[in-house]
Amino acid sequence: MPQSHHDKPTACLALADGTVFMGRGFGATGVTVAELCFNTAMTGYQEIMTDPSYAGQIVTFTFPHIGNVGVTPEDDETADPVADGMVVRWNPTEPSNWRATSRLSDWLASRGRIAIGGVDTRRLTRAIRAQGAPHAALAHDPEGNFDIEALVARARDFSGLVGLDLAKKVTCVQSYRWNETRWAWPDGFGRQTAARHKVVAVDYGAKRNILRCLASSGCDVTVLPATATTEDVLAHNPDGIFLSNGPGDPAATGAYAVPMIRGVMDRTDLPIFGICLGHQMLGLALGARTVKMNHGHHGANHPVKDMETGKVEITSMNHGFAVDSQSLPADVKETHVSLFDGSNCGIRMTDRPVFSVQYHPEASPGPQDSFYLFERFAASMDARA
Repeated sequence: MPQSHHDKPTACLALADGTVFMGRGFGATGVTVAELCFNTAMTGYQEIMTDPSYAGQIVTFTFPHIGNVGVTPEDDETADPVADGMVVRWNPTEPSNWRATSRLSDWLASRGRIAIGGVDTRRLTRAIRAQGAPHAALAHDPEGNFDIEALVARARDFSGLVGLDLAKKVTCVQSYRWNETRWAWPDGFGRQTAARHKVVAVDYGAKRNILRCLASSGCDVTVLPATATTEDVLAHNPDGIFLSNGPGDPAATGAYAVPMIRGVMDRTDLPIFGICLGHQMLGLALGARTVKMNHGHHGANHPVKDMETGKVEITSMNHGFAVDSQSLPADVKETHVSLFDGSNCGIRMTDRPVFSVQYHPEASPGPQDSFYLFERFAASMDARA
């Protein structure tokens, strides 16, 4: 229900420029400070909150009805929410979905994540688009006691994401195998029992559904931490290398990721496929630059044009940095571009089976237009067999 003007606010969102939004708090109590972004997806709030790429960010949801289908462990993209907080228009209602095992507010509270409802998210989104992703402090106090000046000061003191390596914070601690496949009616998740290819997936903040898509494409997946070296990767004798999504400044993560990727390419001609941060890591390894975007791309409705086929795909995106297409070397071709702003969304080498995309073809949440990229990766390994 919308907030009544008779209710005392129990949550406060303070931006670094001094703008303050009051509302009703739910989830955990306390204060969190992060970069504020907005996401335009109409479904998948649980997948978004558990996407490791959102580390260091508070997510504003432009779709007003958040929480209406509750939560279920099956939809977690990692063990716990990674996004630092949530901003919504309406306070969550009781869940109305047969898959729900918990209410959104209870789920957030049990996992230490703060949320605020009753906010004019249209106004907030317009401000983010116009001024760029701001630094923000989000506070939830059931008694409604807030030190506004102190919250604004904390937002101003936030260092931001530029120069920040967050992949080390969200990556796995040790390697593990993955064979779970995509969810399908009526049996749910399956298992890959007849894999054709051995794939090493480097985890910069990998979503579970990406790993499921690899398994569904015939891959026996071994996941390695973000800091894996060339020797660590090649010790598994893989047929292909996958570079996962993840959070933070790609230039910072590239300090250790780029030498590994270059080492693999110097020693082998293995197929390489990257998504999101993995796309940016590959771009850096090939000699390109990355840049911070004004407010990034976050949503499940982003049109991307395949420059080689002319086809337009509706994609899911979550990134605040981008590969600078003007910095691509001669042996790297731009394959996909955003139809929203022309930014780079895909690259491939012209002489090797090495490619990547900025968006999320695993469709969790989002459309399934781009699943063919996993099949393309598998086909590139088939070609070498």
